[in-house]
Amino acid sequence: MEYYSSHISNLIEQLSRLPGIGVKSAQRLAFHIMNLPKEEVNLLASSMTQAREKIQYCKSCFTLTDEEFCPICRNLRRDQNQIMVVENPRDLAAYEKTGKYEGVYHVLHGAISPMLGIGPDEIRLKELMQRLQSQEVQEVIIATNSSLEGETTAMYISKLVKPTGIKVTRIASGVPVGGDLEYIDEVTLLRALEGRVEL
Repeated sequence: MEYYSSHISNLIEQLSRLPGIGVKSAQRLAFHIMNLPKEEVNLLASSMTQAREKIQYCKSCFTLTDEEFCPICRNLRRDQNQIMVVENPRDLAAYEKTGKYEGVYHVLHGAISPMLGIGPDEIRLKELMQRLQSQEVQEVIIATNSSLEGETTAMYISKLVKPTGIKVTRIASGVPVGGDLEYIDEVTLLRALEGRVEL
């Protein structure tokens, strides 16, 4: 039995497709949106549309940006000789919150997962290797999650990079196994960075 009009039901259905949003949360969000002034709803809708249209991948590190290069890659004070490899832009943001890492990043947009059919060609590994050939890099810090997929990806990257002579390190295990970097506090992230080990 339908409780709501088709427009409200459709809004709830679309919101419930977002990650971490169940039907009850989607209902709360839908009714909150319905109670907002029309100008605020239009602003929300246009900001989503504009973000989707304007956001692209940084040509260097592949994080999300609205320009050709992201602010980190454009920053001349960042250490271009040190690249931290992360799984997604949220992990990059988590490390940036520590305020202590001064190198640059490379965003893979995933991790190797044979169970899910995600191989090395489905993430940005080829771009990482091209980047390592085209610029002077002294260290690659692997900061993938401490999950099976993250560890598999770390070992794969290590095997690719080591023959080039570039130092390869892995963040220390201050990050709990199975934990996602985006949910870990800055102090733990900083300890993991400082206690990284060479692979």
